Amino acid sequence: MIRACILPADALLQRYAVRAGCYTDCFETALPQKVALPAFLDAFYGSWLFGLEKLVLRAHLRGKPVNWDIAPVAAGTAEAYAAWTVEGRGDGQILMCDLGGHTRSYLAVDEIAGGGTRLLFGSAVVPRDGHDLPWLVRATVPLHRFYARSLLRAARARLV
Repeated sequence: MIRACILPADALLQRYAVRAGCYTDCFETALPQKVALPAFLDAFYGSWLFGLEKLVLRAHLRGKPVNWDIAPVAAGTAEAYAAWTVEGRGDGQILMCDLGGHTRSYLAVDEIAGGGTRLLFGSAVVPRDGHDLPWLVRATVPLHRFYARSLLRAARARLV
């Protein structure tokens, strides 16, 4: 089951949750086994649904040098993947920033007592300085939330 959750207090995405004008969300699911962050990143960015997003990104980024391999980012030896750069890393978490600097993707794993793992996926949309979020961004929040839950569900399916 995928559900909305409160962003953990130590989440790297918190800096945007407390910033005026930003949109943030966070979704969670649980697995009975231990899952390390690199495995979650591989499952997330290697899912069939994210594969569709990659098709769009490939067309948009055509001709630019792009790293399409998440493994080096997951291992901490690279700082860029597709249209994102690593903004921050922490214990079991990573925060990615898109090339335009307006969206963030947060992925984290949290150990559950008894040996399971909670997987978290959150997002932030950051307005330009001194501006509100554009009306189109605000209008598409329900679609974004559906897509975010679907991405997490697709990643979960690769890990069970």
